[in-house]
Amino acid sequence: MIQYPQALQTGQTIGITAPSSGVDSELHDLIHLSKKQFENRGYNIVIGETVWTQYKAASSSKEKRAAELNSMLQRQDIHAIIPPWGGEILQEILPLIEWGKIQPKWVLGYSDTSTLLFAMTLKTGIATAHGTNFVDLRSDEWDPTTSKFLEVLSSEEGATINQESSSHYQLEWSHDKEPDPFVFNLDTDTKWEIVNNSTVEMKGRLLGGCMDTIHHLIGTPFGNVKEFQKIHLRDEPLVWFLENCEMSATDFHRTLMQMHQSGWFDNAAGLLFGRTPAGQEVGGFTTLDALERLAEETNLPIIYNADIGHVPPQMTFVNGAYAEIKVANGKGEMTMNLKV
Repeated sequence: MIQYPQALQTGQTIGITAPSSGVDSELHDLIHLSKKQFENRGYNIVIGETVWTQYKAASSSKEKRAAELNSMLQRQDIHAIIPPWGGEILQEILPLIEWGKIQPKWVLGYSDTSTLLFAMTLKTGIATAHGTNFVDLRSDEWDPTTSKFLEVLSSEEGATINQESSSHYQLEWSHDKEPDPFVFNLDTDTKWEIVNNSTVEMKGRLLGGCMDTIHHLIGTPFGNVKEFQKIHLRDEPLVWFLENCEMSATDFHRTLMQMHQSGWFDNAAGLLFGRTPAGQEVGGFTTLDALERLAEETNLPIIYNADIGHVPPQMTFVNGAYAEIKVANGKGEMTMNLKV
């Protein structure tokens, strides 16, 4: 069974900690702006020490990052946790997390934060939310796709949340941009696409994250997908949501083969891939070639260019939740049910 955290309510406290990367001093204003937006909406914000520092690809030592995260996961007066953003080497703190002492609460984020989300759901059966980062919530208005995160975090067990693909996405990043009215400059038409088909529908339990980081959990105590399905999902099939942050087309292909050959896709209903700023062609080999070969290997339906990951905006996917996803004519819709 999946355990869903209690619904987040106004007046409650959200903890901000940096289990991966912290925020350089020249960008500290982004944290203050986001804090103000949550306070304006009626939430209390507690910011940990790790948020304000960055050294050697991480906010601080693995011991300090783990201690601060453990404290927030165990505090009953903190009702949700949202890291400022992702990073690079969160994996090294996973053995230091006190998994059995966690007080269930929503943890939200993406990029390297998905390393934590993925491991937490697999190890404990507690649902986690793959979605926006704290620094991207600094505007007076949140775009319709991004803003769904709050509906998700405010939902009770058994709730149904409907989400639709965005109308437009942001082609390039700029933290210097003034919100107008959103943080993201949604300037390019969104089009969800399907490998070898014109329409598709898939149903199953959601699981996924940033491929660059979570594939390194294969073969570790934090990546036992089959055991998770057996213990917490009654062997229900998975709908994988994945994104490529920095891998070339061939590295992307190798990573997919590693996931497939390790058995991660054995009991799956389909795969959903986000838009990517990466995927550089290598010798004429493209990411679409990789997806077509994966479709041949697995005989699974595959959707790509979806609202997931580093090319915003992104929908909110709950690890462990049941979802029905439909795509037709370049548009996608997802009905997500928080059922045990």
